[in-house]
Amino acid sequence: MTTKTMTPTLDAVSPDRRPRRLRRTESIRTLVRETVVRPEDLIYPLFVVPNTRPKVEIGSMPGVWQLRVREVVDEARRAYDLGIRALLLFGLPEYKDGIGSASWDPAGPVQSAIEAIKRAVPQITVMADVCLCEYTDHGHCGVIVDHNGTKDVDNDQTLPLLAKQAVSFAAAGADFVAPSDMMDGRVAAIREALDDASLTDVGIMAYSAKYASGFYGPFREAAESAPQFGDRRSYQMDPANVREALREMELDVEEGADMIMVKPALSYLDVIRAARDNFDLPVAAYNVSGEYSMVKAAAERGWIDGPRVMNEILTSIKRAGADLIITYHALEFAEKQG
Repeated sequence: MTTKTMTPTLDAVSPDRRPRRLRRTESIRTLVRETVVRPEDLIYPLFVVPNTRPKVEIGSMPGVWQLRVREVVDEARRAYDLGIRALLLFGLPEYKDGIGSASWDPAGPVQSAIEAIKRAVPQITVMADVCLCEYTDHGHCGVIVDHNGTKDVDNDQTLPLLAKQAVSFAAAGADFVAPSDMMDGRVAAIREALDDASLTDVGIMAYSAKYASGFYGPFREAAESAPQFGDRRSYQMDPANVREALREMELDVEEGADMIMVKPALSYLDVIRAARDNFDLPVAAYNVSGEYSMVKAAAERGWIDGPRVMNEILTSIKRAGADLIITYHALEFAEKQG
């Protein structure tokens, strides 16, 4: 009598082990890793104060400082040596007024820092944030007018001031200006002003989808730019909207932006993906102060592994589609890569 032998299927013998075989060692995981963040992908934000003020660590942002020009130059050297290729500068002026006139002072802290960095580290790309909030005594991003007893930012009166600020930064040597104010038409106004000043090589990285977010609190301490009344919801975007973000991006592209940006990053990964899927320009994402401070605070209490979470967050932002990531983690990340 002959017994018929059944040939077992693969499923009957064992599950398919291919996924786990590709995770078995760090060397293998590195070999097949789909998304890799490099120091060259990062933009390092810095806060510049007048030389009459001391260097001060920002209480809500451990490891981030308000720096004088010579200290900003030192940070630029460190960053470049670690592989970071771009900086984003924010300025704290000597004085503030209703229109932010200190922002276009050729001897202002940002202008002075740009000139000094370009002398010391000419290879690094220098970007300058364009907005009035750090320079106005009311803390809003434009000219305040009274509409029937309600104070609000006047869009059209603000545009020429933003353009004036952008030209001042560009004339000092900035490679890119980065309008963050969310006024309608500001990219076109700045592009026209730069071209009229024969600064046609200076690019625009537009904060195209900047949301009215609760994650900005530590930044407002760092930049000393908290609004003195009301909030910024009448000109920054509603966190609930994605289609509106795409319209904002499209307008900025049409007006001449060279890069578009989503801010914040971590709660808006879907918006970053939508930007990547719909536009061919480089997409930047801002890993903002609140996102940074939450990691630092939780790590300080031993609740999370700070460096591991930092890597995970930056990877998620790049995986969502960002080409460039503005992050306060930049120096720490680059040091650990080295």
